[in-house]
Amino acid sequence: MFSLFSDFFACRDNLLSRVDPRAKLVVATAMILCVILSTNPALPFLVFLTCVAATLALRIPARLVALRLVAPMGIVVALALLQSFMAGGTPVCTIPIGPWRFTATHEGIRTAVLTASRVCGAVSVVLLLSLVTPAHRIFHSLRWFRVPQGWVEIAMLMYRYTFQLLDLTADLTAAQQLRMGYAGVRRSLASMGTVCGTVIIRSVDQAVHTHEAMVLRGYQREIPFGPMPPVTACACGGTALTVAALLLLYVAIGRVG
Repeated sequence: MFSLFSDFFACRDNLLSRVDPRAKLVVATAMILCVILSTNPALPFLVFLTCVAATLALRIPARLVALRLVAPMGIVVALALLQSFMAGGTPVCTIPIGPWRFTATHEGIRTAVLTASRVCGAVSVVLLLSLVTPAHRIFHSLRWFRVPQGWVEIAMLMYRYTFQLLDLTADLTAAQQLRMGYAGVRRSLASMGTVCGTVIIRSVDQAVHTHEAMVLRGYQREIPFGPMPPVTACACGGTALTVAALLLLYVAIGRVG
């Protein structure tokens, strides 16, 4: 749990962690935009493979990478199945399940592959960025880019207290397991409902306590951020070249498609 949701690997020294976080944000944003706007699944899948390969090259455990990709991959599979059988009109194959018959279409499969590639590509970019850039540097860079301060502050607080709520969920679940709270489907559903309700109530209480603590410490509707060092010419040049190469690749693959 600690390795899965912490900045432990982002704080390690490597080639990408030494790059200016503002440059990494610009490149990551450009990559995500190219992936989302791509009409050819080749580019998103290429981005996905490149980011995963870079992650493994930085000696990030493959198990950690797989665990972080489990949730989005589940969404990808669900979307792909729905689009394969619910879009288009050119039948490819029919799967009978009891009294129902599900027909996969050519257009649906094509749309499903494109959607799956976009999700995989965008998620892999965010994954790589989070593994080479600590969260506080990302938030600091967002303020440097003049992102609305309220958005950044809310994101910071959400990031801070997400771990506390995860700890609470783990403690509640462990206590329920010791008391046979998951013996049977009915008891499992009841236990899960209790955990969800308790976490929601505790999150509201934590929000109130956090605001009161911030006010007592002089909070004036603004969390101060220190200045960032000027962007070096090397960072600017590297960012410009990387974005230009990415745009050329986007145009070239788009024409091939």
